[in-house]
Amino acid sequence: MVTSDAHTGLRAALKASLNASPWQRCQFHLQQNAQSYITKQHLKSKVAADIRVIFNAHNREHAEERLKDFVNTYRKDQPKLATWAEENIPEGFAVFALPEAHRKRLRTSNACETLNSQIKRRTRVVGLFPNEDSLLRLVTAVLIEISETWETGKSYLKLN
Repeated sequence: MVTSDAHTGLRAALKASLNASPWQRCQFHLQQNAQSYITKQHLKSKVAADIRVIFNAHNREHAEERLKDFVNTYRKDQPKLATWAEENIPEGFAVFALPEAHRKRLRTSNACETLNSQIKRRTRVVGLFPNEDSLLRLVTAVLIEISETWETGKSYLKLN
């Protein structure tokens, strides 16, 4: 499963290279995107809580029921939000096909973003690399170190 935001270029690349892999839209990004469709400031925290209820459902069917309730609740007062939610929130439901133990870690792109920030932090210290091979050696070493930590240590990605 690939979890990402809805960037059209990224989605096209995933479709071209990993077509058989299911795609999960990052639930955190969906939550953030919903905020731009709310026209009344006092509703922002309520809408965020209501979306969390949808994503915390026990299974896809339950999430779809909660989404219908959400859309019905906001259809009259926040029609753009309701329409957006109906079209976009189901893109965050692919994770329901996985065992429950995996869902929390794969429903957002946090792991990937954390990995990228760690690589950026380590390569920024060097600044200028003499050649591409030296960059690849450093990044490979960082990835091996992170992989070993994930496999052996107490970590965000550890399932047990």
